[in-house]
Amino acid sequence: MRHRTLIGAWCFLDHYGPDDVVRTGGMEVAPHPHTGLQTVSWLFAGEVEHRDSGGAYAIIQPGLTGLMTSGFGIAHSEVSTPATTVLHGVQLWVALPSDALNVERDFSFTHAPMVALDEAKVTVFVGSLLGVTSDAKTYTPLVGAELNLEPGATIELPVDKAFEHGLLVDTGAAAIQGTAVRRHELAYVAPGESALVVTNLTDDPARFVLIGGTPFEEPIVMWWNFVARSHEEIVEMRDEWQAGSERFGFVPEYYGTPMRLAAPPMPRVHLLPRSNPPRPTA
Repeated sequence: MRHRTLIGAWCFLDHYGPDDVVRTGGMEVAPHPHTGLQTVSWLFAGEVEHRDSGGAYAIIQPGLTGLMTSGFGIAHSEVSTPATTVLHGVQLWVALPSDALNVERDFSFTHAPMVALDEAKVTVFVGSLLGVTSDAKTYTPLVGAELNLEPGATIELPVDKAFEHGLLVDTGAAAIQGTAVRRHELAYVAPGESALVVTNLTDDPARFVLIGGTPFEEPIVMWWNFVARSHEEIVEMRDEWQAGSERFGFVPEYYGTPMRLAAPPMPRVHLLPRSNPPRPTA
C-alpha cells in the first residue's frame, strides 16, 4: 500500500479516534475550502455538526452518511457536538472525474442500509453490497461499507470484478484473501476478484472499513484541501480562497475562532500528479 495513492476514486482516508472529547477538546474545524472532490463522513461514535456554504446544516451520527460535493468550490465547518463524549470515525475523499468538476455544490444526509448475517453486520454507506444500495450519489462506481464481525467469524462478500478494494482495520485484526492485516493498517486487493473473504482473527468483536471502486484513470494533483489537475490550478484555488472569492461562498452561523482557516504557503516545488504502481499485465 505504501506506493498506492488511490483505490478507485478514493484518494484520502482520515481514520481518527477513539478520542476522549473531555481530554482532547473534540473536533473544531473552522470553515475551509474544497474543490474537485466529495467528502464522505462516517462515524463509529459521537456526533459532528456540519455547516457549509451551500446552506446545508446537519448533525452527522453513526449510521448516517454525510456526503458533501464540492464541485467548483465549497467551504464547510466541522464541530463535535456538546453531547459527544467519544469521537471516532473516518472521513474519506473521493476525486471527481473531469465531467463532474463543475457540478453544483451539494450536501446529502442519508441513512445507510445494514445487512445482518449470522456472525456479521454490514452497513453500506456508499454504493451497493450484499443486495442493498446506499442513497449517497457518487460520480464514479464506488463501494464503502462498515463490517462488524463476531470473534473468529469469516464473511464472504460477492463483489464487482472490475473493482479494486481496500480494507482498513479499525479494531481487532483481519485476514483478507488469506493475508493478515493489523489494526490501523489498510490492505489492498487488485481488480479481478469476484468475492472477498474477510476473517476476524481475534477473540473479540472487530470492525473493518471496506472501500472500493473501478480504477480512477485520470491524473490528479492534491494539495491541502484541493483536488485539481495541475500545479497551476492549485495555485489559483489557493489564491482565490485567500482573497475570499465567491468561488467558495460563506459558511453561515459559524462563530468559532478563527472564522476561517488560512491556506498554508505553497511548497517550493512544482506539484506533480499522483500515481499508482502500474497494473500487472497478463
